[in-house]
Amino acid sequence: MTALQQGLVQLRIDLSEQVQSQLLQFSEMLQRWNQVYNLTALHNPLDILVKHLLDCVAVLPYLHGRRILDVGTGAGLPGLVLAIAQPEWEFVLLDSQAKKLRFVTQVVLSLQLKNVQVVHQRLEQLNPHPDFNTVICRAYSSLSDFYQQSYVLCKPKGRLLAMKGIYPQAELENLPAGLLFEVVQLHIPFLEAQRHLVIISPHSEEILLSRHGETI
Repeated sequence: MTALQQGLVQLRIDLSEQVQSQLLQFSEMLQRWNQVYNLTALHNPLDILVKHLLDCVAVLPYLHGRRILDVGTGAGLPGLVLAIAQPEWEFVLLDSQAKKLRFVTQVVLSLQLKNVQVVHQRLEQLNPHPDFNTVICRAYSSLSDFYQQSYVLCKPKGRLLAMKGIYPQAELENLPAGLLFEVVQLHIPFLEAQRHLVIISPHSEEILLSRHGETI
């Protein structure tokens, strides 16, 4: 059993052989392009598998709905990994760095991913229309900034997902009062470092204010 297969078993996530093959192809492309484009600080194939592929796959069960926006996707993390794993769902991968998006676009073409749209734009330039079931980020910004910039893009029952390392106590304390959130500790196979996923209900603050008869 390969390290990827072992990791998926530990995560209790079932992916087809085709999807696993595509994930490994993505990993190989990331390693090749990284030599020129400096896409990631990781160079060891096992590190990339654990700290990128398995780390991103671990949030798959927490995606809400079938239309997902990845903010600050960089080299396609987590958006490309999730799009490969869920070919029936729609993914928009957003970043302002053209260099990294060239790599993302090449992966989309090479793997013939039909469910990915690559957008070269800053988050604040997006049309503020509630179009996504899930907006996700990985090492993008503080929770407060992520919430303020992203909540308008979520449908009424959508979710914001922020991938974090250690428990982000200080960032959580800076979120608006009344905002509902949950923090899930993720256990990534073969990784000793901490990983947490912050799940925010972006419109819960508005619901709370409305119930108290306040203007929103």
